[in-house]
Amino acid sequence: MTNFRSRPLPFGLPPEDRASSPYTGYTRAHWEAAADGLLHAAWRWATPGGALLDLPGPPSRSGVRSDGLEGYARTFLAAAFRVAGDRGKDPHEWLDRYARGLAAGTRTPGREDAESWPVVLDHHVQGQPMVESASVALGLRLTRPWLWDRLEPGVQDRAEQWLRGALRHLPAGNNWYLFPYTVAGFLESVGRGDAETARARERALELLEGWYRGDGWYADGDGRAFDHYNGWALHLYPVLDAHLAGDGEESARHGARLREHLESFSLMFGGDGAPLHFGRSLTYRFAAGAAVGLGAVTGHTPLAPGVSRRLVNGSLRYFLERGAAAEDGLLSLGWHGPHPATLQSYSGPASPYWASKAFVALLAPAGHPLWASVEEAAPSEGPDRVLSVRAPGFLVQATRADGVVRLHNHGSDHVRPDEGESAAGTDPHYARLAYSTVTGPTSAANPADNHLSVTVAGVRSTRRRIRPLGAGHGEGWGWAGSWHVPVFPAGPSTVPGLRVESVTVARGRHELRVHRVLGAPEGARAELTGWAAEPGGPVRSQLYGLHGWAAAEPEDVRAPQGTAFTRWAVLPRLAADASGTVVLVALASLTADPGAGPLEPVVEAVDVRPGPDGGTVEVRADWAEDGTRTRIVLGRGSVAVDHA
Repeated sequence: MTNFRSRPLPFGLPPEDRASSPYTGYTRAHWEAAADGLLHAAWRWATPGGALLDLPGPPSRSGVRSDGLEGYARTFLAAAFRVAGDRGKDPHEWLDRYARGLAAGTRTPGREDAESWPVVLDHHVQGQPMVESASVALGLRLTRPWLWDRLEPGVQDRAEQWLRGALRHLPAGNNWYLFPYTVAGFLESVGRGDAETARARERALELLEGWYRGDGWYADGDGRAFDHYNGWALHLYPVLDAHLAGDGEESARHGARLREHLESFSLMFGGDGAPLHFGRSLTYRFAAGAAVGLGAVTGHTPLAPGVSRRLVNGSLRYFLERGAAAEDGLLSLGWHGPHPATLQSYSGPASPYWASKAFVALLAPAGHPLWASVEEAAPSEGPDRVLSVRAPGFLVQATRADGVVRLHNHGSDHVRPDEGESAAGTDPHYARLAYSTVTGPTSAANPADNHLSVTVAGVRSTRRRIRPLGAGHGEGWGWAGSWHVPVFPAGPSTVPGLRVESVTVARGRHELRVHRVLGAPEGARAELTGWAAEPGGPVRSQLYGLHGWAAAEPEDVRAPQGTAFTRWAVLPRLAADASGTVVLVALASLTADPGAGPLEPVVEAVDVRPGPDGGTVEVRADWAEDGTRTRIVLGRGSVAVDHA
């Protein structure tokens, strides 16, 4: 689909097996070799006692010692899945190293010496060790017969005391509550449970129930944050806990939600194996496939084993081929290679090793259907699909010709309920109208892609809190809508009465984008941008004005800082005067299909009729060689769409 030169791997992999894996060539042996290669590279940076893996690079906001613990804990996950999946066989003696590190790190926690782990405190004081405690606990639980049960009682007691710090301190108000939950689950599994562990588990499950919004999707906290944390945290911890405990009732309850999640999430991988570039912590990369692997391991999946195999293999191969592991074998801070704009302030040198969660697939032994079945096409490799997911406010659009998947975001904003809508908090990984598997958002320092802005007094607005207006889909098409209050980085933060309503209708590769700007002051101006892509590259961004825009053809805007996919990008932009109330209609496209034509001939007519409470937009178009009519009814805080 896209042109790229596969980069040499810093560690060896077995020969490809195109008979069982016609799409990727990868087998279970490739996963074992990848885990071993990543672990060998990381352990070159271990302290003499093995308690800290001080990987090279700039420290996170938590400091060097916490980063070293992160290196130990997150790589331990990869080793644990590797050894547990092979029923205790440990040809590289990984568990001996982690046993020594556990003993050294818990000997005198909190001391400033060469090995001691930082103690676990409240999330706003010294919280990162709480995150890592869950990986340590899960690693110990997975490898109990070969590591924990062979430790001296004194080391076991010290490890318990360090882990209990997670039960006694305050997590952040999101998926962090699953860290003490996981610690408590381990302690109970080794006969060290009590009222304290029970309270931690009850509280996490109580919150998790409140965060469940339907369609298999959890909000990451009390707001509307929907992203990859659904798979690699909010589903992974409770489903894996129930699976390891053999708790049929809990497994069925959490597993049913994972199954429903995979109904929509499985469409969010491109034909090249890439997950959607959307949300925070994207440097965790192929951890995006953890939910797919977990579903296959536990049986809580709607996917055929060959489809699951295709998705997890494709995701791992996608990143390994594109330089995620540097020449020294370490996972870099970025997406393909290093990319600072992808990161958060909590990202440190070892942060990418949450990618270890993808190795949950190794819990399926060699004869398991996940590895014994022949790869089948991914959902995005079938006929063109458009799927609306009402709970998170997503519209997912996939095209077979190029394998590109696009997500139109009308519901995920990562804004806390108690948080104001300051433009200073705008996050490019949530604020944009759309994301894909072949493009990334432009940086905050460059013009925003996929954005409807209102300019007042020379200052462009941004999008923070997103209020969904609904979503739906039919055969081959779908829609989603939302509204937001434009906020400004300079001058008054908002303009009284100003709001923007946005509706996306998708079919094939086409995106009909309808925006209604209400209450704009005299002299205001609206701008709409399209996808950011490499000029002259295989992925093309198109935008065409249909109604209300000053010109049909957009101007190209430069984004010199580029995206996670290209060093330098351009994006199309339309503009219009926007005083009072205006309706603006455009057609957009992101495609890697060399046969895709221009947008101008697609739409035959546009009819916009204002009404007392809103109005209608009717578009007659030749979307897919079967002339169709799309009618959008804009009400007072409501949207209705039909397409026939």
